[in-house]
Amino acid sequence: MINSRKIKALEKIAKPLNDRLKECDLCPRNCKIDRFKQKGFCSVGSQMIIYTAFLHTGEEPPLITGKGSGTIFFSGCNLKCCYCQNYKFSHTPEGRIVSEEECGRIMLNLQKKGAANINLVTPTHYLPLILNALRIAFKNGLDIPLVYNTSGYEKTEIIRRLKGIVDVYLADVKYISGETAGKYSRAENYPFYNQESLREMYRQKPAVLDADTLKEGLIVRHLVLPGHSEETRQILCWIKKNMPDALVSIMFQYQPYFEAAKYPEINRIVSLEEFTRIKELVDELGLPGWVQEYTPEEKLAGVYFEPLSEDLLE
Repeated sequence: MINSRKIKALEKIAKPLNDRLKECDLCPRNCKIDRFKQKGFCSVGSQMIIYTAFLHTGEEPPLITGKGSGTIFFSGCNLKCCYCQNYKFSHTPEGRIVSEEECGRIMLNLQKKGAANINLVTPTHYLPLILNALRIAFKNGLDIPLVYNTSGYEKTEIIRRLKGIVDVYLADVKYISGETAGKYSRAENYPFYNQESLREMYRQKPAVLDADTLKEGLIVRHLVLPGHSEETRQILCWIKKNMPDALVSIMFQYQPYFEAAKYPEINRIVSLEEFTRIKELVDELGLPGWVQEYTPEEKLAGVYFEPLSEDLLE
C-alpha cells in the first residue's frame, strides 16, 4: 500500500532541509559549515553512513512485537557523550556509505523480515538524506510505523517539520543541568533544546497502543548515571509536570564505556541503592512505562554490534 500522505509531507520538506547542508544548522550545534565540503561536529559530511541494521529485540516492549524493531544505526552523532556505548561508530564515521536508494532498500528488507517498525537511531545529522530514502521506501510499499530515536538534542522547528511523517518519538532526557551536560557531552545548552523539542513531540503524538504495539506516541528515555540520583529525580519530576501521559523508560544499562574513566564519579555502574531509590520514585510519581532491570544484558550495547549485513542491501 502506497502511503501518499507521508510521501506528500516528505516532498514538502526534503529539499529545504537538504539545502541547509550547505550551511548546516540542522541541530543545536549550529556548525554553519558546508557539509558537501567539510565534516560537522557530528563527524560526517554529505554522505550517509550506516554502521548496522537488524531486528532489535532490546527496545521497549511495544516496539518489539513480532520479530523486533527494524533498527538502523547511523554513524556519527551530534551529541557524543563521553560514556557512549555506541562510541565505535557514534564518535567516528565507522560504517558503510550508502545511497538514498540503498537506505530505502534496507528499510524495505527489514519490513520483509517482519520488523514491527523502522527505528532510526541518531538520524538528525542525516535528516535530508533519510527523508529522500523514506520517500523511495514509501513509494515501494513501506507501511510500518516510523520511530525517530534521538538523544533529544534537537531543534523544535526541525521536530515540527516531522509532523505527519514520524509515528513514534523515542527520545532521551539525558540531563536537566547545563553543567552536567557540558561536562559529559560538551552541550551546556542541552536542557533548553531538549525540553523544548520534547514538548513539541508530546504535543504531536499522544500514545496509541494497538494490541500491545505502539503505533503512535512518545517514549521518553532516561539513562541513569551513577552518582547523579538527584539529577534523575529532577528529570522525573519535570516529566511528571510537563508530559504526564508520555510513556517513560528508565534505563540502568550504564557501563563506563569509552572515556568515562576520565571522570571518577561515573567510572562505575549504578549501585543497587541508587537503583532502589529511583525505582521507588518512579512508583511514587506514577509514571507510565518501564523500569529496566538492575543488571540488563550487556550484549545489547553497541560495542557488540556486528557491521551491516549484505543481505539487507539486496
